[in-house]
Amino acid sequence: MSGKERREQLIQISRTLFAEKGFDGTSVEEIAATANVSKPVVYEHFGGKEGVYAVVIDREMQKLLSLVTEALSASHSLIKLERAALALLAYVEENSEGFRILVRDSHAASGTGTFASLINDIASQVEDVMVDEFVERGYDPKLAPMYAQMLVGMVALTGQWWLDVRRPAREEVAAHLVNLAWNGLTGLDPTPRLTAASRALEHRLAHPQQRTAESHPSGPRSRAAGSEQQPEPPPGGSAPRPELPPPPTDKEIRELEKARERELKERERLRERELKELEKARERERREAEKIARDLEKTRLREQRELEKVREREHRERQRLLKEQEKARERELREREKARLRETKAAERDALKHAEPVGEEREKLEPSG
Repeated sequence: MSGKERREQLIQISRTLFAEKGFDGTSVEEIAATANVSKPVVYEHFGGKEGVYAVVIDREMQKLLSLVTEALSASHSLIKLERAALALLAYVEENSEGFRILVRDSHAASGTGTFASLINDIASQVEDVMVDEFVERGYDPKLAPMYAQMLVGMVALTGQWWLDVRRPAREEVAAHLVNLAWNGLTGLDPTPRLTAASRALEHRLAHPQQRTAESHPSGPRSRAAGSEQQPEPPPGGSAPRPELPPPPTDKEIRELEKARERELKERERLRERELKELEKARERERREAEKIARDLEKTRLREQRELEKVREREHRERQRLLKEQEKARERELREREKARLRETKAAERDALKHAEPVGEEREKLEPSG
């Protein structure tokens, strides 16, 4: 086995062991024993366990990063998202050992380790895509890095979960991921906030003392006195707490709800318009694909016709050669027949010449008798 082949063997064996036992659970002795070599061979190629682990990690990171990078080269944003989700799930399904190595010693949300750095690299690419989308929709592009981390983290953690369960199918998981991410991004609110009712509830929960004071007035001068008199400072001498703003009234809540509903309707109209644009883009891609298929079919038929013409010419040429060979054989047979006839005639003439002297001698002998 050559040095290159031995190095590749050690990498593949180490990859399997790291996936099964992790970095700490794998030793140089185990790598060497599995490869049927001595420990110095491992040290010679990689300098130790850390060296071979770095090679394995680098390979897996480059493999996954190239898949996602290729997916993000699509034309439409939705297609980019679909292909990126499929790329990650395809890597998980087809390179389970590599993915286990990437996530085993570092959780995707821990912020440290190889998998976290890979997620950051992918998020950086997604960020570039989202900046363009945010600018086009009038959102603040400074928020794109945060949304990129959210999106990539959602897909990455789903991939970790799916690594073990493997159900539902890869395409279905990708469809649900895109459904959640895309429909959320399509109706994205440039200034997201809670509904008025939830804000009112949050206000009451955050300031329970005010709610208690309102529900349990102390004495005949409940609210009036409370508004006229300032509370005495506590013994420690600290300044009195500033008066909290009153919670929104029912009328204000209804107005806010109506405004929120109008915003939702407007986003829905925008979403429908974008879906129509997407459908148009898909229709254009479909027509383009059909045109390419027709052109390929025409090219195939043209090549087939050319091939048939070539075969026809070759067939005619073979027939012509066969006919010429047949004519040549016929001429040769005729020539042989002529030669045979000539030889026969010459033999007959020779026979006649020999026969005439014999007759003359016989005539001479008869009178004498």
